[in-house]
Amino acid sequence: MIRPVYLRLARGIILLALVIGGCTGNPANPTPVATAPPGMPTSHVTNTPSPTPTPTATPTVTLEPTPTPDPTATPEPTVTPTPTASPTHIPTATFTPSPTPVPEHLLLMRESPGTHGHPTLADFWEGRAEFVVDVPITGLPMGESETIVMRNGEFWSYVHASAASAGIVDQCGAPVPFPGCTVIYRSTDGGRTFHPPNPPVCLFPCATCPCTSERDHIEQQQYPRVAYNGTTLFLVYEYLGRTRLRRSTDGLIWSAPERVADTGIWKLWLRSCRAEERIGPHPFVPYDYECLAGAPPGIFTEGGRVYIFVGMGQNPGAMGCYVGAATTPGEGFMRCAHNPLFVGAREYGPLEEKGPATNPYFDFRTISSADVQRVGDRLYMVYEGVRGPGPGDHGDSQFALGVARSLTSQVDGPWEKFPGNPILVPLPGNVGLGHADLVVVQGQTWLYTSLDGVHRSRLVLVWK
Repeated sequence: MIRPVYLRLARGIILLALVIGGCTGNPANPTPVATAPPGMPTSHVTNTPSPTPTPTATPTVTLEPTPTPDPTATPEPTVTPTPTASPTHIPTATFTPSPTPVPEHLLLMRESPGTHGHPTLADFWEGRAEFVVDVPITGLPMGESETIVMRNGEFWSYVHASAASAGIVDQCGAPVPFPGCTVIYRSTDGGRTFHPPNPPVCLFPCATCPCTSERDHIEQQQYPRVAYNGTTLFLVYEYLGRTRLRRSTDGLIWSAPERVADTGIWKLWLRSCRAEERIGPHPFVPYDYECLAGAPPGIFTEGGRVYIFVGMGQNPGAMGCYVGAATTPGEGFMRCAHNPLFVGAREYGPLEEKGPATNPYFDFRTISSADVQRVGDRLYMVYEGVRGPGPGDHGDSQFALGVARSLTSQVDGPWEKFPGNPILVPLPGNVGLGHADLVVVQGQTWLYTSLDGVHRSRLVLVWK
């Protein structure tokens, strides 16, 4: 999420700091001042009785969608998607699943939202359900997480961490620079509390020692996202604005990284870009990169295909995707035919405002970090939008979460944004709102995110 820390990184990363959108969990960031208990923003959470039983040690707090003007009422920027045929010939990847049977306890639980009478994101969209705080402090790092549930009941949360944030070293024994490498935090109490790896070492080994940046991505395996098709796990992450893909059969041993198509951030002298990939002017960002198709990714697999979601362009930001078969190598993925799937607010809004008046513009600068679920004939996405930085901010700010849904049963088709966006916003000036990490357990939808810029919380979707 937040990226002010990039101002402290060397070897050219400074130029990318404010361009892509940020990484959370920066230990150098000052802790925001909050007047509510940890994990409960005062402006957007009110105390109400929980519709479902909650642990007695944790007060139930209702998180109501912020009543803001419908961003769709603001004219969208004129963006003409370039028709691109869905891939007909898909090259075969070199990844081969391990012939060794995966231990039963390492297989994933695969459940559909809404079973056993629980509400879904479709019910949230229709106003019949809401998110309430269930566990204010889970032990997960403040920034990004991607949590899966194993058959033995363990919760595995893939996050990026560093020597500064969690004492992480690479598999060659060297301290990992911030923002860090991918690690697994685990929970054995039903996803209530998580613990870092022991020993605190990166999940992916380096090709040789010492580790190198371009080959091993050791300093930035950021925003990991995971999808499972029943036989293979697919993991994507961001490395310097580029999207990388790895594969696994057990969640522990992963293939070498594959570059996803031509994702990245670049200038027009290098190559041209499409309208939805262009970076427009921002009142407080002086950087001069011109094209973006990458940023914090998302991933979804269905029907033998893998969809990788990426932020496209900035000012305004847009959501796009790439698609390939499960065996397609990363560079063989093709742009979705309907890019952009949807576009953010068309303008920055009031220049000096940072509070609730800016909510209609929350996804002006970037749209990214898609987490997608199918509910019936539609797909629902929770995504992160960033408006800032604002005047005087030293890094990205004004993060919020939004919801979108497909207008058809297809991923690669038109989408629409939730009229009540944003559904979750930080305290004014807070740069710590975490992106969405949706988990379904026995049909119940949970959401891991940061609410206070310090801790990562768990919310639960309940009937109103």
